[in-house]
Amino acid sequence: MSETVLQLLRERKRQESSPGNRRDDARVVLLVEGGSSRGAYSYGMAIAIERLGLLPLFDAVYGSSAGALNAAWLLCGRAERNMHAWWTPMIMRTTIDPRRALRRRPVVDTHFLVHTVYTEILPMGFQEILDSTVEFHPMATNALTGEATDLFEQIRDQASLQAALRASAAMPFLAGEPIEINGRSFVDAGVSEAVPVRTALAQQATHIVALRTRRTDETTSAPPFGQRLVMSRWFARRAPGALMPWLQREAVRAEEERLLASHPATLQIRPPLGSSPIGQTERRPGPLREAVDTGRQAALDALAGCIGEPLVTG
Repeated sequence: MSETVLQLLRERKRQESSPGNRRDDARVVLLVEGGSSRGAYSYGMAIAIERLGLLPLFDAVYGSSAGALNAAWLLCGRAERNMHAWWTPMIMRTTIDPRRALRRRPVVDTHFLVHTVYTEILPMGFQEILDSTVEFHPMATNALTGEATDLFEQIRDQASLQAALRASAAMPFLAGEPIEINGRSFVDAGVSEAVPVRTALAQQATHIVALRTRRTDETTSAPPFGQRLVMSRWFARRAPGALMPWLQREAVRAEEERLLASHPATLQIRPPLGSSPIGQTERRPGPLREAVDTGRQAALDALAGCIGEPLVTG
């Protein structure tokens, strides 16, 4: 299955094929999983794709939650140069601060991340993303219906792109209120589609590369009673439609795994067995830097054959 994908990528690389200039009728998509701080793994994998020059070989990039943020850095060509943001204490400790919960403020400050870090401290190339020939599909969860929603059609300019990024990463409770876009409210994509394979397949994806943030031996467990109680109240007031998929996340994840495992042309890149588990609100520089490095090397190992030349790592 993975060799089918690699073969097509090699052929597109050999032909110097890019969107709008294809000799095949395949739709090759990149899926980027998130998981808040666990997204450090898929960020490292995105660096590998940037370093190998493989982005133009894809027709579309789909990202969920932190995976959408990682995909944006890849699409603007600035993933590697800004990777240190993951272990810069000022950025991480301001973006994620559990003490804010005592003051009933968001633990995860996506406004600071998208509107300060991405514009003033480490500027993201918003225009490059808007101009990219590779489609960008940030995912989110509709707060009223609970459905996974592709925000591709909502992106018109920098402001709408920033709103889409925040909506995709609007973690229930931890990131505060849902994000409103054109009169609809959204919460984190991971509630309804942690790996956006269902959406990609519905949009005629034929070949898939999935950047994963969980090892093969990691599983999703049902939320404990206390968490269910607190979160049920939060969802009832702010995102009633999203409660059921959140409660059924084990089944949602299992279906994603089934689709990825059964699709005939899929390459999944995961953190290797033995990699350190990263919690949602991890902000220590050491574990995060290790996760970025581990993800980068995992993707370099998996994709190096696509470039047809010796690979130099480091």
